[in-house]
Amino acid sequence: MRLQLALNVKDLDQAVDYYSRLFGAEPHKRRDGYANFAIDNPALKLVLFENPGADERINHLGVEAQSQHELDEAIERLTAEGIAGQREDETTCCHATQNKIWSSEPDGINWEWYRITDDQPKTVDTRCC
Repeated sequence: MRLQLALNVKDLDQAVDYYSRLFGAEPHKRRDGYANFAIDNPALKLVLFENPGADERINHLGVEAQSQHELDEAIERLTAEGIAGQREDETTCCHATQNKIWSSEPDGINWEWYRITDDQPKTVDTRCC
């Protein structure tokens, strides 16, 4: 598993430059208004959304499962705990096709548990989380 931090940034170019230097890594994927880093050490998926007018800098938090089994276990646990939100299967957003479940913490920060099933889908949906 890898933690995900999705941020709203004012200037994508500046943010990509900074985070490339901070983590010593280049973006895994870069699209108009969007970039993500798949960092091994520390195990982090850093997602940047160019959204200069956002009220909050945190877009959402998440956990990337490496297998469907890991995701299924998380879905079962969140459901049993009564904190499972909307489930989405084979949905394309953030420039990837994913299976996921959402949960919202008491102060409103959304958590996404997800598994990427296609990192380069033919159909691009620019709707991002």
